[in-house]
Amino acid sequence: MARDMKFRFTFWKLVFLFLMAAGLYATFLRFTQGLGASTNLSDKFPWGIWISFDVLCGVMLAAGGFTLTAAVHILNIKRMHSIIRPTILTAFLGYILVCAALMYDLGKPYNIWHPLIMRNPHSVMFEVAYCVMLYTTVLALEFSPIVLEHFKLEKPLKVVRTILIPLVIFGVILSTLHQSSLGTLYLIVPGKLHPFWYSPLLPAFFFLSAIAVGLAMTIFESSMSSKHFGLQLELPVLQELGRVLLVVLGVYGILRLEDLANRGALKLAFRPGYEMYLFWLEISLAIILPLILLSQRKVRTSPNGLYVSAVLVVLGFITNRMNVSITGFEGSTGVRYFPKWSELAVTGMIIAIGFAAFGLAVKYLPIFPKEELETEIEVEEVTGVPVSAAVLEHAGD
Repeated sequence: MARDMKFRFTFWKLVFLFLMAAGLYATFLRFTQGLGASTNLSDKFPWGIWISFDVLCGVMLAAGGFTLTAAVHILNIKRMHSIIRPTILTAFLGYILVCAALMYDLGKPYNIWHPLIMRNPHSVMFEVAYCVMLYTTVLALEFSPIVLEHFKLEKPLKVVRTILIPLVIFGVILSTLHQSSLGTLYLIVPGKLHPFWYSPLLPAFFFLSAIAVGLAMTIFESSMSSKHFGLQLELPVLQELGRVLLVVLGVYGILRLEDLANRGALKLAFRPGYEMYLFWLEISLAIILPLILLSQRKVRTSPNGLYVSAVLVVLGFITNRMNVSITGFEGSTGVRYFPKWSELAVTGMIIAIGFAAFGLAVKYLPIFPKEELETEIEVEEVTGVPVSAAVLEHAGD
């Protein structure tokens, strides 16, 4: 049966068009009038939301790529294979959008290629630039079998599959390096970053938080795909991810508590103030509430429970990255930074493009099992109700 190809306006399509229009106008302002006219950045506060959210959080949100590919291809956990493709898609889109966002923040974006020939091996930022560049290339190669399958290009597909394991290992090494090095960037400001967030363990905290968010994003995207595309929710796999997430959050929480106590910063957690409130918001969202939820078996085995826990983890660690890169510096600089509308518009546009690209990829490429998609499309056309592959299989039995 042919699907109805008529374009229909929905609320979310209107939101997408609004975000695109605002973002494109903000882009015009940025590249015609410069950073001063299009942002609230200054010499005292040179890094804002385009770095703190679009780059630091963007790289973290794409961390499921190395976490899940390592589990499937290196540790040979085959039962997680069903969610590997949407995870790689999310990671690939995430890194492309991070690179795009970085172009907005650079004073001279046309010089972004300079690290290729102007090497500074003593710079952490140089290492991050090279790792992100190389890992984006690795993700493109890991994603390529999906495209090659779609166009039935057997020979290049065979070549990519031959080098897949070395690619995955190389990608895990690169991810480990730059996920932790993003935290290393802030080790040079011990007198400026608030004690809540400055720590010699920042590289370890950034790496552990990336693993936690990678797991949470996999649960989140699987849940959303099940809801909006009518695909089967791989509940046993997501339950296992929930158990691993519980362990990772427990390790992170213990390290964070011991670090705060050893540095004498724990007493500040009960001293009312701007930083204290945002600290407790971060800790509650990222650690306390998810640990309480995931420690209960009925929550950990429930699709809705896993979804809520994953959303809390993602929001909590986004708050953490924003606190490290913005909140923690406001006291020492004497500046209260809030992004200009054009900064928010660019960020909103990038997020909208990410969601739209994911939806288009799922629609036109074999991201999910083809048989499930075709069967569900036919049933949905007849009944008007999305039917999961799990229901169909049960009915067949």
